[in-house]
Amino acid sequence: MLGLMQNQPLLISSLIDFADRFHSDTEIVSRRVEGDIHRYTFKECVPRARQVANALDKANLGVGSRVGTLAWNGYRHLELYFGVSGSGRVLHTINPRLIPEQVAWIINHAGDEVLCFDMTFLPIIKAIASHCPGVKLWVAMCDADALPNDTGINQLVSYEAWIGSERSEYPWPMLDEQAAACLCYTSGTTGNPKGVLYSHRSTLLHAYGACLPDSLNMSARDTVLPVVPMFHVNAWGIPYISALTGCKLVFPGAALDGKSVYDLIEAEKVTLAAGVPTVWQMLLGHMEQNNLRFSELKRTVIGGSACPPAMIRAFKETYGVTVLHAWGMTEMSPLGTVCTLKKRHESLSADEQLAINCKQGRPVFGVDMKIVDEEGNTLPHDGKAQGELLVKGPWIVQTYFRGEGGDPLVDGWFPTGDVATIDPEGYLQITDRSKDVIKSGGEWISSIEVENIAMAHAAVAMAACIAMPHPKWDERPLLVVVKKPGAEVTRDALLAFFEGKISKWQVPDDVVFVDAIPLGATGKMQKMKLREELSDYKLPTA
Repeated sequence: MLGLMQNQPLLISSLIDFADRFHSDTEIVSRRVEGDIHRYTFKECVPRARQVANALDKANLGVGSRVGTLAWNGYRHLELYFGVSGSGRVLHTINPRLIPEQVAWIINHAGDEVLCFDMTFLPIIKAIASHCPGVKLWVAMCDADALPNDTGINQLVSYEAWIGSERSEYPWPMLDEQAAACLCYTSGTTGNPKGVLYSHRSTLLHAYGACLPDSLNMSARDTVLPVVPMFHVNAWGIPYISALTGCKLVFPGAALDGKSVYDLIEAEKVTLAAGVPTVWQMLLGHMEQNNLRFSELKRTVIGGSACPPAMIRAFKETYGVTVLHAWGMTEMSPLGTVCTLKKRHESLSADEQLAINCKQGRPVFGVDMKIVDEEGNTLPHDGKAQGELLVKGPWIVQTYFRGEGGDPLVDGWFPTGDVATIDPEGYLQITDRSKDVIKSGGEWISSIEVENIAMAHAAVAMAACIAMPHPKWDERPLLVVVKKPGAEVTRDALLAFFEGKISKWQVPDDVVFVDAIPLGATGKMQKMKLREELSDYKLPTA
């Protein structure tokens, strides 16, 4: 027996129509590549998204055709989010921080037929255009008079000229909600990147789950700054959530330094900001140096890599901002867990609450998870047993685009590659990536735990803990540190800082000071590259 309810497909076009009808006065603010601030509302955004759809029709792009973007967070990128997917094509956001050869590989693998790019990335486009024969049209996201004449790129138009003459009415097609909507590629830390193809259904369900009170808790009363790029897992779904909830959007463009981010937060009265730890390190450093405070910011979502406890404490105790520690990955759309306290936790001490907030949090409804041992046996959720983390749910990958890598699932579960514990209340704590965990004398050492302790030292700007070969113990931890400008700390003083905070056998054997730790395209530390750079280093054995 079936229910007697209307069968309405979950489509991205319904989000933009909803925003047009019920959030038309909601403001969208963008710092443009040109340097100025652009302002408009959903009432002005929606017709331009429809113009994008009409322009794609005129270019004879069929349903399911891919449209690539190399762009910062801004209003034109938002129009593409809705105009491309809403019209039945697939929005393919590309990470411009990858090397040009990898960008070209991804464009060709995706089969992009139109490529839209911010003028910042014109040098990349010049370098790769001749290597991407499938791209029929290159669209520079600028005004018509800002388009240079000497690019050497065929079929190049400006965005404003491309959509400017198109009609602002468009009948969104009634698609199958399982139809492809967006394509994102993994960062490719091992081998070539893999494409994750999101559907309309998965994207809307993720938006519903992500805006819940114990998730990102976004509403029409918020002003949200997604510092996380729109080319990084669709800015964690925030563009879709904004249309769903009617929150004001503030886009930072290319200016992600501490001063620029702080100035935008204050000027636009941002209440919620989202980004990776490396961005917040720059912001907090700028504020500390200039004795600044926030006037409106209440919450910040931190994900992409583990947030150091010292950062959580600084936001809360110094600036009155609650950190929502989140975890997920490209294959999960990306949200999996968010750390919020339960009612009973309100009576705990500040240190006890901090210990909970340092965890990656509880699953969002729609995400199931378990941990298993090396034989695949399910481990208890007791907060002590640690094993490989597996997940499943309606917005989690089933297989990669074009079948790359074969079937990634294990009995219907996706193996994340993370090592974790889960406590009886469902709080997840990532203890390491499986490829980064340090096995010393048959026991595991969490590189994240070591890094968090080091990051609490006043002289440390960034820290990475990596495994190094050892003749007796197989592997031992080496701490690699970048010092804060003008700060000094010795090897012995830093190792002494670990006393009483971790078991003696887990303390690093040595410290190496460097000018910089290599970061990947999404701001994560590249430990594999770091190990390669230090391949000639020998741990002290005495």
